[in-house]
Amino acid sequence: MTTTFPDVTISTDRLVLRPFEVDDVSALVEMMNDEHVIAWSGAPHPYTRAHGHRWAIRESHAERTEGRGIVLAVTEFLTHRLVGFVRLTNTDWRTLTTEVGYVTAPWARGEGYAGEAVLAVAQWLFRDRGFERLELRTAADNTASQQVAQKIGCISEGVLRNACIVRAQTSAGGWIETRSDLIVWGLVPEDLDDVDGHPGHGDQYAFGQRADASGYPVGADWS
Repeated sequence: MTTTFPDVTISTDRLVLRPFEVDDVSALVEMMNDEHVIAWSGAPHPYTRAHGHRWAIRESHAERTEGRGIVLAVTEFLTHRLVGFVRLTNTDWRTLTTEVGYVTAPWARGEGYAGEAVLAVAQWLFRDRGFERLELRTAADNTASQQVAQKIGCISEGVLRNACIVRAQTSAGGWIETRSDLIVWGLVPEDLDDVDGHPGHGDQYAFGQRADASGYPVGADWS
């Protein structure tokens, strides 16, 4: 039985999803220090260049090689600029289910990139890899991430009360941890039949195997 994902690139009309590279480190560090990323993710804060280098060179690749899932850096097709990343984790190879999380850089928000990237991964996961379920969890107040889930066809399946820790900014500019409910969203192959194209631009996806790299909890993310 297969227990790892292949080393893959996924292309859409506007995006290329591929493994992280050392050249992504600077953009990754800048993105992970954004206030919305700090609030909704469990990534270290402040997020240093050492954190970014370790993630890009080792930790993101270990997700795939150790069978936990896969991490794909999301870049613009024309500019090669880092848009964010999509991560599949908590993968169950017996039931063919996995959980998705995503991060989008501040400059790229509002363009439909998160939905476009996650839907491309879902199509690859269901149609190419034979998976049966994709799960997404969003913090109760993370409305941007919930909108992404809805746009790609996810169904809200319930609430896990007090199930996660998020961060809130204090009046002095610092950050404190607080608890939040989690909304559970599910996507199964037949749900994609109800999605008209995708929530970005265009409707064609290309999948290709690359011939020839301890992740953060990003199940409750932002767009």
